[in-house]
Amino acid sequence: MHIKRRTFLKRTAAAAPLTALFSGLPTGWVGAAYASDAPEVPEVRFGIIALTDNAPIVMAHELGLFKKFGINSVISKEASWAVIRDKLTLGENHATHMLIGMPFASTMGLLGSPVKPMVIPWMLSRNGQAITLANKFKGKVKKAADMKPLAMEAKAKGDPLTFAMTFPPGTHAMWMRHWLGSGGIHPDKDISLITIPPPQMVVNMKVDKMDGFCVGEPWNLRAIADGIGYTVVTTQQMWPDHPEKVCAFTEEFAARNPKTVTAILKALHLASEYNDKLENRPKVASIISRPTYINCPPEIILDRLLGKYDYGDGRKEQDPNYMIFNKRNCNFPAKTFGYWWLASFRRWGMVAGAPAYKQIVDKVMRPDLYASAMKELGVKVTATDMAPQKLADAVFDPKDPEKYAKSFTIHSLREA
Repeated sequence: MHIKRRTFLKRTAAAAPLTALFSGLPTGWVGAAYASDAPEVPEVRFGIIALTDNAPIVMAHELGLFKKFGINSVISKEASWAVIRDKLTLGENHATHMLIGMPFASTMGLLGSPVKPMVIPWMLSRNGQAITLANKFKGKVKKAADMKPLAMEAKAKGDPLTFAMTFPPGTHAMWMRHWLGSGGIHPDKDISLITIPPPQMVVNMKVDKMDGFCVGEPWNLRAIADGIGYTVVTTQQMWPDHPEKVCAFTEEFAARNPKTVTAILKALHLASEYNDKLENRPKVASIISRPTYINCPPEIILDRLLGKYDYGDGRKEQDPNYMIFNKRNCNFPAKTFGYWWLASFRRWGMVAGAPAYKQIVDKVMRPDLYASAMKELGVKVTATDMAPQKLADAVFDPKDPEKYAKSFTIHSLREA
């Protein structure tokens, strides 16, 4: 149908003021709408566990930093790492506080995890975990080798010692296995290794259900305060500046909502900078101690946040390698950590044969998403992606993870 000339002129004249108005708009204007930089998902639900290292997520929420970047945040304290995994898998939570090994297990479908590819664009923390032993070992066990004769005796009697970690593919499982193995104790053959959620560690040791556990703070110091255990070793003594918790997303969510992920990472950066100023840590301890987050007296949280370590067996020190949230390239999701985790899965028989190291690490560890968010903030990225890592008893070269996995006397290696 043809429009009459008179009608066309009338319509053009009516549109002229709008044309003049639109001419001043920035280049993001497309059609009848502005191409917004706002997050695709403005309402974001974050899962956390009751641990000190949930602080970046909690403080980004409490300080209004998520809101600063267009995110209305809801914090959901979950009962266990299994619940954390399942709620992220099902989409009930959009982002989550998570053990670094968990996105790998979910991506690979290991150890009971349904196959659900996940990504790590952000490291939340380094250091700050520990192994606690029951008081009955005080004065007898100062290192893993001291535990060996006691473990062998209990095994011979048919009543093996019981140690707890928080989730099979997680950090605490690896630290506990690594420590026991360093003393000649096989975690799959010489003792009983069980899974207990972090907040339940202390109460289970109180009723004599375990001989030791590995967990994050504040539960190690809580065991000392309650008079039931002592810290035999911190994880930073085993591996200074080791990777710990991450902020994880499903691969699907991150791909569909890149602006949302970027907004979250920018808020976490500002919160992490805030948390790493020691003068702010009393406030951080006070906030995360609340029942909605950890439910623990703030003084139990604060000491180790400040690096003040009372081990509960007479040792006291100011530890320079206390928990950090931003310093020393803390937040960069270096692929070298992914290679270490896969090598550890290999060492302990969680995979049969050599995994597809590079393919899996490239899929899960996403320094590209980290770098993109930091570029928007004007933060220069100086971290090294594949640097060798020096542990207390070995050097890990990410270029040869199989050599590392096969280098230990104590192992559970399985071939495909």
